[in-house]
Amino acid sequence: MASRFRGSAFNHIEEQKVGVLITNLGTPDAPTPSALRRYLKEFLSDPRVVEIPRLIWLLILHLIILRIRPAKSAKTYASVWTDQGSPLAFHTRDQADKLRQQLQAQHGDNLVVDYAMRYGNPSITSAITSLCDQGVRKLLVLPLYPQYSGSTTASTFDAVAKDFASRRWLPELRFVNHYNSHPDYINALVNSIRAHWAKHGRAQKLVLSYHGVPQFYLHKGDPYHCECLATTRLIVEALELGPEDYITTFQSRFGKAEWLKPYTDATLKELAANGTKSVQVICPGFAADCLETLEEIEEENREYFMEAGGERYEYIPALNSSDEHIQTLSNIVNTHIQGWTIQPTGCAERQQTLQARSEQAKRCPHNKPRA
Repeated sequence: MASRFRGSAFNHIEEQKVGVLITNLGTPDAPTPSALRRYLKEFLSDPRVVEIPRLIWLLILHLIILRIRPAKSAKTYASVWTDQGSPLAFHTRDQADKLRQQLQAQHGDNLVVDYAMRYGNPSITSAITSLCDQGVRKLLVLPLYPQYSGSTTASTFDAVAKDFASRRWLPELRFVNHYNSHPDYINALVNSIRAHWAKHGRAQKLVLSYHGVPQFYLHKGDPYHCECLATTRLIVEALELGPEDYITTFQSRFGKAEWLKPYTDATLKELAANGTKSVQVICPGFAADCLETLEEIEEENREYFMEAGGERYEYIPALNSSDEHIQTLSNIVNTHIQGWTIQPTGCAERQQTLQARSEQAKRCPHNKPRA
């Protein structure tokens, strides 16, 4: 029975730390058909991602999609792959490293930061195990999805809950489910747009492209569409743009079902065909650049716009690990860990606490050697 439950052994003297786990969607381990097959199987098997009758979908997935799509997707991933791996992987790793430095400068080493991917590696389970083994007893999970959706944010919570089901000693849990209207997040996006304008000048149209989801998600009550529009509204208000200066679109649709509209690719073709010569595109739903921004937006959609008559196309990068983005994430974390005491390393009170725990541990049967 005990082997069912993961985690370190009980120990009174163990440090009681606060953990912060940032997560993102995921990426294959390599731009190869076999790695893509593993990744797509995990991703597309999630019932939060594909909400059609289970048996029908699994037949389609295993008999068609996983036989055809991995090879095609591998070529696409190869076009954005770097010496550091996939862009999403190294940007998320950089975000975690810089966030750790920022937060430990404020709170000391008893606040621990790690990162994980919902699909692929490092897994949520491996990250939680590492944090718990370091003594984390209070855990904040921050999915890097500014806008909430059942297919992303809720799926992350599912993975955390599934992991917790196999642990005997659970950390106290807090979970950030969105930050689409957070003032610091909006300011960071606005400042990135202004910086781009200062360097390159303004285009005729600002396109704010968000990842799409099937239209019926909205009808079932998913707030994602509304949160995307709220993010757009706050950005354009800060930039003082008129209705003719911008448009909100949705990208990355999959399958034959109707998705949130207007579609990014169709919109760019239409804009160019109707006389718009210059556009700048930003993706406010992506915390880090990835396949969907670097290949789909920066390359594929550029071709659509230029071939339809456009003359100037610019992609404004995601916030990635910019100083302002890290400060934003740090502020979000600090808001959500309020009330959690973090004992600074080396303080006298902490040393007294450790001494008291040591005395208690000597009397605890859990810590006595087993025959």
